[in-house]
Amino acid sequence: MSERMPYAETDNSTLTKLALLSKRARRDPKLRFTSLAHLLNAEFLEECYYRLGRDRASGIDGVSWKEYGERLDANLNDLVARLKAKRYKPLPARRVYIPKDEHSKRPLGLPALEDKIVQKGIAWILEAIYEQDFLDCSYGFRPRRNCHQALDVVDKTIMKRPIHYVIEADIKGFFDNVSHDWMLRCLEVRIQDPSLLLLIRRFLKAGYVDAGQLVLTEQGTPQGGNLSPIIANIFLHYVLDLWFEKKIKPQMHGVCQLVRYADDFLCLVQYQREAQYIERAMRERFVKFDLQLHPEKTRVVDLRRGQMQKVKEDKHAAHTFDFLGFTHYGGRSRKGNWMLCRQTSAKKFRKECKVLYATLGQTSCLEKLSKR
Repeated sequence: MSERMPYAETDNSTLTKLALLSKRARRDPKLRFTSLAHLLNAEFLEECYYRLGRDRASGIDGVSWKEYGERLDANLNDLVARLKAKRYKPLPARRVYIPKDEHSKRPLGLPALEDKIVQKGIAWILEAIYEQDFLDCSYGFRPRRNCHQALDVVDKTIMKRPIHYVIEADIKGFFDNVSHDWMLRCLEVRIQDPSLLLLIRRFLKAGYVDAGQLVLTEQGTPQGGNLSPIIANIFLHYVLDLWFEKKIKPQMHGVCQLVRYADDFLCLVQYQREAQYIERAMRERFVKFDLQLHPEKTRVVDLRRGQMQKVKEDKHAAHTFDFLGFTHYGGRSRKGNWMLCRQTSAKKFRKECKVLYATLGQTSCLEKLSKR
């Protein structure tokens, strides 16, 4: 394998292709892209290869980053030939389990090395297009956006605007249960390239190997690969974000705001009656897309000052809410003014961040490129 430094000269070509996609998507929000799969050529996939983590665990093929790179040109040329002939089929992911909390584990799918390359290429393409469409309420796994910004928006909105209620929502088993058909229908709003859609469908249907047994997947999106974060954001953009902005907000008399990080989200609402209405409407909305809000973990939380300040020590009280690893509760500033507080151990927060990133993917591809 010929050694080469990351971010070599071919970056310009890759960036140009992605920038042109972004420009077209931004200029025409209704444009449907009919020719995208051809971008997955050897040069483009070479960039994808060099963006992969070199020490990541291998999939069921057992091929490491270094081993694949020993015959990189030949391997990529063969891969491109199979992609063009529609003979490329992803291998099942290798399922492993990582700690979720003290009592449970989270399943993680490790794709084969070649599948990681193709997934990253597709993710780049989708991200270049959909970043022009995503709304400001979405913070998860996007360029120049992070969980700290989402937490900051929650804090500032509650402190500076008349927010008295929070809808703490939990989509029951989102990544295990999301419908493939609905996922693809959401993608088809912008993507009309049959070859690219076929590739994405094959990844969704590839299944996984658990303890030597092949399990086919009829629903859910593969966690642990590069595709999961972007297609989850695309699905929730149409199912939740746009719906909230276009259908819910215009009906409200008071302030209401959605803050979402991947599948973790809050609705900040001024009036109790409207909060209760939104919660019911959200439950009905997700049922239409074959998903459910968890009946016990989804609730309307009363933020009124006299309620929250009494429950600082009880992190599971009715007037606290959890978001991105923090429990939020009412407290007092040094001057005696009411303020929204949040608390967790630094160790717990770091652990949850590591689990979330391991599950959904790494920092945005375009964000890495844009830093050069």
